[in-house]
Amino acid sequence: MRTTLVIDEELLKEAKVLSGAKTKKEAVEKALGEFIKRRKARKLLDLEGKVELSYSLKELLERRKKDVPNR
Repeated sequence: MRTTLVIDEELLKEAKVLSGAKTKKEAVEKALGEFIKRRKARKLLDLEGKVELSYSLKELLERRKKDVPNR
């Protein structure tokens, strides 16, 4: 999708350096991906203490081994 944006050039340069991106497009896409990942992680953290598990950590790990045998 083609979009025209006015972006602070210094921020974009720093994003390119920190992300290792070769192009402006790649830097913006990496930044958006990181933003989304962090927001999703924050949502999971917000659930802490709000979800009740009916099994222990040991039981959870055993269940995961059954689902994914190579873990």
